[in-house]
Amino acid sequence: MWHRQPLVRIPAKFGLLAAGFGFVFFLTLYFIGKHPFLVPVFFDFRIILLGFAIFFALRELRERHYGGLLFFWQGMLASLLLTLIFALLTGAAIWVFAGVYPEFLSQYVQLFREQVATFPADVVEKIGKENLERNLKAIADTHAFDLATLYAWQSLLISFFVSIILTVILRRQPKL
Repeated sequence: MWHRQPLVRIPAKFGLLAAGFGFVFFLTLYFIGKHPFLVPVFFDFRIILLGFAIFFALRELRERHYGGLLFFWQGMLASLLLTLIFALLTGAAIWVFAGVYPEFLSQYVQLFREQVATFPADVVEKIGKENLERNLKAIADTHAFDLATLYAWQSLLISFFVSIILTVILRRQPKL
């Protein structure tokens, strides 16, 4: 019965759509030669993708199911459900993809090391030489599951900030 509730059904629908588009974008980046895990966060396509998905999900909830009213808690809950579905599905797809294409993981490790080697001295100083060396040692032990969980975790963080902004913009409360 819970799956008939608009607060579950609408975010699930948009979460599935976003996961499909997200994985296609992910694969596109990889196959055009830009490793998706080495793209700077401020250029991450998930910001726009999740922004659109959350916006349209909240707007549909507000206009079609709640009579023009949307409380902040409803918007945040819908955004969380949408993002959880997106993060779990894309994370699982990345895990499977990395298992099918083992060069995906080895290429990530190699490109990460190359990228770190090009850091200017001031960046190394800001990060800390010890931290950088620890990360370089840890990267060798990276597995497909690590990348999948990293992607899901990053998606949740990105979505959290996008959700707050869009929920505040789209919420409407009854006039007292």
